Amino acid sequence: MIENSMFEEEPDVVDLAKESPSYHIDSDDVTYEPRSSRLLVRGLGENDMDEDEEDYESSARLLGMSFMNRSSSQRSAASSYTRQQPSNSCSPLSTKTTAVGVLILVLVVSMFMVIYFVPSCTFTKKGCQKSNSSMSSIYPISTSGELFPWTDLRLPVSVHPVHYNISLHPDLNSMTFQGNVSIVVLVVHETKNIVLHSSDMNIIKVTFDDKEYRFLEYKPWQQIAIKFPEDLKKGQYVLKFSYKANLSNSYDGFYNSSYVDTAGTKRVLAATQFEPLAARKAFPCFDEPAFKSTFVVKMTREAKYISLSNMPKIKTTDLNENGLQEDEFESSVKMSTYLVAFIVAEFSSHSKNVSKTTVSVYAVPDKKDQVHYALETACKLLKFYNTFFEIEYPLSKLDLVAIPDFLAGAMENWGLITFRETTLLVGNQSSRFDKQLVTSVIAHELAHQWFGNLVTMRWWNDLWLNEGFATYMQYMSIENVFPDLDIDIEFLNVRFKALAKDALNSSHPVSTFVSTPEQVEEMFDSVSYEKGASILLMLNATLRDGEFHKGVIEYLQNYNLSNTESKDLWNSLSQVSKQSLNVSEMMNTWTVHKGFPLVTVKRNGPQVTLSQEHFLLNAENGTDDSSLWHIPLTYVNDSCSVLRSCKQVFHLKDKEATLQLPGQVKWLKFNFRSDGFYIVHYDEQGWSDLISALKVDVNVLPSEDKAALINNIFALSRLGKVSFRQVLNLMDYIRNETETAPLTEALSQLGQIYRLLDKRSDLNLASSMTTYIESHFGSLMESQSWEVETSVSKMTLRSALLETACALNRPNCTTQARRLFDQWLASNKTLQIPSDLMRTVFKVAAKTDEGWSKLLGSYKHSIYDTEKRKMLEALASTQDVRKIIWVLQKSLDGSEIQNQEFPLVIHTVCRDFAGYLYAWDFMKENWEKITQKFPIGSFAIQSIITSTTSQFSTKTHLAEVQNFFSSLGAKGSQMRIVQEAIETIKHNMRWMEKNLNTLQSWL
Repeated sequence: MIENSMFEEEPDVVDLAKESPSYHIDSDDVTYEPRSSRLLVRGLGENDMDEDEEDYESSARLLGMSFMNRSSSQRSAASSYTRQQPSNSCSPLSTKTTAVGVLILVLVVSMFMVIYFVPSCTFTKKGCQKSNSSMSSIYPISTSGELFPWTDLRLPVSVHPVHYNISLHPDLNSMTFQGNVSIVVLVVHETKNIVLHSSDMNIIKVTFDDKEYRFLEYKPWQQIAIKFPEDLKKGQYVLKFSYKANLSNSYDGFYNSSYVDTAGTKRVLAATQFEPLAARKAFPCFDEPAFKSTFVVKMTREAKYISLSNMPKIKTTDLNENGLQEDEFESSVKMSTYLVAFIVAEFSSHSKNVSKTTVSVYAVPDKKDQVHYALETACKLLKFYNTFFEIEYPLSKLDLVAIPDFLAGAMENWGLITFRETTLLVGNQSSRFDKQLVTSVIAHELAHQWFGNLVTMRWWNDLWLNEGFATYMQYMSIENVFPDLDIDIEFLNVRFKALAKDALNSSHPVSTFVSTPEQVEEMFDSVSYEKGASILLMLNATLRDGEFHKGVIEYLQNYNLSNTESKDLWNSLSQVSKQSLNVSEMMNTWTVHKGFPLVTVKRNGPQVTLSQEHFLLNAENGTDDSSLWHIPLTYVNDSCSVLRSCKQVFHLKDKEATLQLPGQVKWLKFNFRSDGFYIVHYDEQGWSDLISALKVDVNVLPSEDKAALINNIFALSRLGKVSFRQVLNLMDYIRNETETAPLTEALSQLGQIYRLLDKRSDLNLASSMTTYIESHFGSLMESQSWEVETSVSKMTLRSALLETACALNRPNCTTQARRLFDQWLASNKTLQIPSDLMRTVFKVAAKTDEGWSKLLGSYKHSIYDTEKRKMLEALASTQDVRKIIWVLQKSLDGSEIQNQEFPLVIHTVCRDFAGYLYAWDFMKENWEKITQKFPIGSFAIQSIITSTTSQFSTKTHLAEVQNFFSSLGAKGSQMRIVQEAIETIKHNMRWMEKNLNTLQSWL
């Protein structure tokens, strides 16, 4: 699965890593009193805001001070209450009388306790029988009140599924479905219980080998159990369920969806999203990755719909019941439950054959002409993967389906990959800039057909084996098959983002223990995806003679249709490696430790001292100072610094080591092309030599190395290893830079600081930062063309430069943007706005009431999803408070903006000063509704929390964030993303305190 938010720009934050709270967050510290309905807007046409809206606006202007006032008023009210003493009191008793009374009272109470608490059997001749009093304290209580016979979130291994026959009948009028499932199970250890998963369904009947049985249910763990009077002997049996359920209203399980076609008719459909834990919402099953099985699916539907599943359809049978038909699909390959999928909808498709596989792309009929690029791309990538992995895709068909209402970016269901329309459909006029996203998602999901589907992680703790590999293969395959998409720049940015997240104390090891559903959901993050991909890139760069490629093939062949752990991959790579390098030993240090190393380089003539430590911001609150990594350090020097043949390698395994340099070396640059997952700090002379070299010759290093120097020095400034003056000293060279990677990285880093200053209402410093950015990038901004561009690298740079220029209200930029928008409207929207400039143009247009209204109308009627999302971002970037509230409300209730877009809307609103406090208050007041739509711990929830909190930098907001999430109980305060948010705010505060003087004197 690939999360859609992973393709959205992260909120700009000054800190990239922070500290964990040094104390427990106590929900009693501050009470959050939600404002009831201030976000309801009566109409955008009204000229005046109502009283509640004015109150909401003043709340934002006060930067959260209303929160403190509410808390203090509550405390004052409480302190005014005192207990009144009675006016008339009795005279005190004598000491003797009091003592006698107490003695009598004690005797009476003691006799009562003996009679009441001691069992009556104690006084009989037989006495009391010993009871198993521990049972009720160990086993949970089922819904029927009986003891549930299992005590773990993980299922027992005594019974394995072998084959499922699933028959489903969804009713798209009542939004319910009926189901029958027959499971062939294998008892591998004698047992009196079968325990499996079921959630949110009404089970009508359970039979085991044709005999009906009762079942017990324990809802907190989504488990059901069938108890038997005697042990089941080893062997195969058949377990059957009949049940009913509602189609889900959220984005997981078997869920209902709808859209409005171009004729204005509402269309409905049903689709699935089972990863990670939602197959149990569609049929009772053993819903863990290791319980692989085969599946036969039968789907009953109305004749106007089609149905799709993982495997090709065998036949369609007319049921002669109100025109119903039943589709039956071939038996599947052996796979995990989270990969099962089915869809009932009105879709159109185009197909093409590749080797032995029919590749088809499905979409709603109105968008059937937008599937051709995806079809051609999928065919090319399938050919590449078939050759690269030396194992051909095992199914006879591969469907790629664009779902109108789909939360994730895409999902790798075997043979039936589901996508957001944005990540699959491409209009005929789309540029390579838009095609890069679609190509990336398709490449990722096709890689999963081998990494994840063919070979699957044993449990979610090793999710990175699926997602890290698919992410790495996504970039590697595109570099080979579509070199014109310049995907290397995107992969570099991804690695920088992964470093930023992994620098947090709230991060986690690549492979880490998970148990609860919330913990499983939280594994779908940048550590599993981007860090996983980054360490694979580093390993591939370390091994020689194609050993990485050979090891991957060995791994897939050894564990075909099986489940694995991290050690299985390392063992496969070790078996093919002819180097003395111990792959398992090296890579374990990268998967079992959280975070990454900071390598410090100190030079004394020809002798270089190298040392490593955990790169952890706010390290005084760190929990692990002893981590050591086996680091394959790469480096170049002034004599040879650009070609890959220049690279030299030194393995740093210990805390400190020494490197001897031959001959005369002016300077060293470590981590060649940023292929390694670590940050490098040089001594003062080392930094000075590199900066001087760049000022003399801007092309002395590859673009990846220049971008890495910028990224690293900003990170080191946050860590306190270098002064911010040193950062600005490096930035002086940027005026001569022309390459995309270093320029966009510099813009991103400076933009983070600008936005933080802006959110603090530090107008003087924000203005100074604007001047600084313009002085370093102004000439480049003015030189950009507004015509159609073909190079993805140039479009990436132009988009970053002009979006920044227009955000800073540079006259030439805003004038050109308005000109393009007016021409677009005048041409009845047939004029092509360059796709990389579209978001910038729309954002400028949205600053006026007329432009915003016209964009809203265009958004409602456009059938091109890449265009629609850019319109939505522009609508959400408005400075008008009423419009901000309207967009937030409509995206949450799903009435005029699809609910799936809510995380994007929150993200966009939070980027600007006008909206970020409204978004935070909106999230708090609608938390229950938000978590009903998006699971706790999910990537959507992670994105929402990060967007709303990452730009806070005051004690007031720190207290408010801590106490809001504490008030939610364990599921709120213990979320990893909450700890990250608190770290972020604390570091923002520290960074500002430390660097304000430097900024004031240097900007």
